[in-house]
Amino acid sequence: MLGHHRLFIHGEATPSRSGRTFTSINPTSGQPLAEVDEGDATDIDRAVESSVAALAGEWGHVSGARRGVILWELADLVQEHLDELVRLDGLDAGKPIRDGRAIDGPAAVSLLRYFAGVADKIRGSHIPVPNFLNYTSLEPHGVVGAIIPWNYPLYNAVLKAAPALACGNAVVLKPAAQTPLSALEFGALGQKAGLPPGALNVVPGFGRSAGARLVSHPDVRKIAFTGSTDVGKQIMRSAADHMKSLTLELGGKGPNIIFPDADLDEAVAGCLYSVFRNQGQTCTAGTRVLIHASTAADFVEQVTTGGRALTVGDPLDPATRLGPLVSAKQLDRVRRYIASGLQEGAELVSGGTPPADPNLQSGFFLQPTVFTNVGAHMRIAQEEIFGPVVTVLTFTDEDDAVDKANDVAYGLSAAIWTRDIRKAHRVADRLEAGTVWINTIHAGAPGSPSGGFKLSGIGVEKGLEAIREYTRLKSVWVGLDEHPIGWARA
Repeated sequence: MLGHHRLFIHGEATPSRSGRTFTSINPTSGQPLAEVDEGDATDIDRAVESSVAALAGEWGHVSGARRGVILWELADLVQEHLDELVRLDGLDAGKPIRDGRAIDGPAAVSLLRYFAGVADKIRGSHIPVPNFLNYTSLEPHGVVGAIIPWNYPLYNAVLKAAPALACGNAVVLKPAAQTPLSALEFGALGQKAGLPPGALNVVPGFGRSAGARLVSHPDVRKIAFTGSTDVGKQIMRSAADHMKSLTLELGGKGPNIIFPDADLDEAVAGCLYSVFRNQGQTCTAGTRVLIHASTAADFVEQVTTGGRALTVGDPLDPATRLGPLVSAKQLDRVRRYIASGLQEGAELVSGGTPPADPNLQSGFFLQPTVFTNVGAHMRIAQEEIFGPVVTVLTFTDEDDAVDKANDVAYGLSAAIWTRDIRKAHRVADRLEAGTVWINTIHAGAPGSPSGGFKLSGIGVEKGLEAIREYTRLKSVWVGLDEHPIGWARA
């Protein structure tokens, strides 16, 4: 057990008002990992009050340059404590520590450094209008409610907090109840970096209480949410009461299109990385492979062989490629989809069961799973599974590939594999997705914006475009004529 963890409100570890706690479960063993105070609506109210006070006080008067210095210091602290933070995510979420050290952790540090550099460069513009001075300014919204999922706990905390703080907002962060530990540590590191009390509060709890109150609180001016489409719709309905600004990064069912002229070895490597990294618990995973019928058999054989070779095991072991799914509930969800695929007539080529290792039987493990002969309208081809499951569909020509790629409710990401660069750009232009990769997959950078189409959300994250998400634009007019308004004298 990792002890008892309090809420982080107004710069200090704080007990919940109710005194209730919940148990964080280690998905590797299925055993209790830590006790965490359960934040509810009254604790959200306390956190929002703290953030409002911070904006009225010190934090509301900190210059952009100073905000950048603090965020840079926070990046240094995250880097210094990276082993501890990724270990917490390994224990709490089942994330393989090799990925935390090599991918998630460094990405979080890079995001902090990027927005540290942006903080003193946020500015409006001058609009040339005869006889007037017209200029715009970008102002922080005020209190931002950030609600993050369990699949990338540390990275998602930074993804929301860094741009919001860079713009001068105060943040109330509600991590997922399954994975609160690294977010709480991140809040404490923010305090050490120089964030004044209330600039960043962290309130673990459940969506029905803490999350719902954060969305409905009248003093919260913006909600930044990553999670399921159904919850995103609920947030939109609730946020409408106060016309809150929203950034919603929701579900995905990314098409991974492989043309006959593609480098098949690279396409296979991309599929293995995209679908099985983080146990498939990634919104942008290219789980819906669309491959030309002429090369489908070779691809399925290589992906099956590659999936079987991946080490499933303890996420704290650097040799592990796949850890457990985050919870028993998530494992049950994925198993139901596997059963659905079999019932609808898809062929299960590999996986679909827990590993045979007796040391893993108490955890929430599932072997890499490959389905072929998948129909375009089967549930496993249309709905987000969020597990290590790849579905292989075939297409006949370019139009058929594009039609099948777009024939889902989501539009978060897509990938194209081909040596024909004209075809690559032509298809990319036709795909309904916020991010399209060509001959690669899951590429990203702090300065490159990402967002979703259709039911995959609204708004963008990362890049300079994120600054507009976390600010509001004000237009100021100054009359320069001696008598600028002549209507009454006409």
